[in-house]
Amino acid sequence: MVTLRDVARAAGVSPATASRALSAPDLVAPARREHVQQVARDLGYRPNRAARELITGRTGNLCLVVPDLENPFFAAVAKGVQARARALGFALLVADAEEDPRLESELVGHLGAQVDGVILCSPRMTDAELDRLGKDVLDDDVPLLLVNRLHSGLPSVVIDNADGIRQAVTHLYALGHRRIGYAGGPVGSWSDAQRRRGLEHASHGLRSIDVVDLGHFPPLFGGGVAAGDLVAASGVTAVLAHNDLLALGILSRLRARGVRVPEDVSVVGYDDIPAATLVSPALTTVTVPLARLGRAAVDLLIEAGSVPTATESALAAALTAAERTRHATPPITIGTTGAATAPPSVLIGVELVVRASTGVASAQSSEARG
Repeated sequence: MVTLRDVARAAGVSPATASRALSAPDLVAPARREHVQQVARDLGYRPNRAARELITGRTGNLCLVVPDLENPFFAAVAKGVQARARALGFALLVADAEEDPRLESELVGHLGAQVDGVILCSPRMTDAELDRLGKDVLDDDVPLLLVNRLHSGLPSVVIDNADGIRQAVTHLYALGHRRIGYAGGPVGSWSDAQRRRGLEHASHGLRSIDVVDLGHFPPLFGGGVAAGDLVAASGVTAVLAHNDLLALGILSRLRARGVRVPEDVSVVGYDDIPAATLVSPALTTVTVPLARLGRAAVDLLIEAGSVPTATESALAAALTAAERTRHATPPITIGTTGAATAPPSVLIGVELVVRASTGVASAQSSEARG
């Protein structure tokens, strides 16, 4: 590996002069500066990360903060983000906020100083807290992007929650289900609010339909087990779960209580995690292209935040001061209000996958359980 001392020796200058010629060229006479830079190029010299940061102002790192890495949804998104980041020459730092909005803010503030951009997935923070995060916590040249959350001041990548619920309701209604339960996600979850709104819109105008709100639950298997008792007692013939982990917990609890799926109750999940096909009956669910979601997040972060890729950063490191001025990209301003145009957003489509956990409604099933 070629070092700075190698460059200095080959150029016939001191290491200090070589360093200035490469990192602060305005301090070196033009002829000597150009000579040192040419020698560096001929030798294939590449500055270390610290030197590149001094020259380009970039770290080569991105950060992803998720609520819970044990949730397969977020793990799959992280894989998509990492694959795309790596393809563009970035390393990825991943942090688990443990479903704690205060920890989310702390992680973004701490890691944001070490990266070129931050992706915040399904944040549990309020809109006001997100405003403060964009304005006061991150530097102006560190872009922030949201996944699975819309906010007026920040770019975002979201899934089409309303259409996923519409497809599920249409499917259940066609099977004859008229009393449908909804087992919701955590209080304060933006996606849960969107799915509840989608459920209301999808059921509006359908004759004789009765939607039963079963409440909010942790988006985990154990939350589904707790919801399963309410499903059995509610008299519904079908239940929509906020996510697949909830749905799998419901399936388990209904089986333990002797409630047959789908003969007595049909169950629909959301996300299509790998375990959805491993249970019996296999879970009908709304499939979300999670890897695509992650890739789109990185692409939009780079585009909206004017973050150069590794190739662009390497080019910047080799440019003279005048060339760096010509090629510089303006930083994005995060968290501002009253902008002339809304921040960019990407909507990712979803699709219902019908499996064995849904079937024709039985007229006797709810009466028998009641």
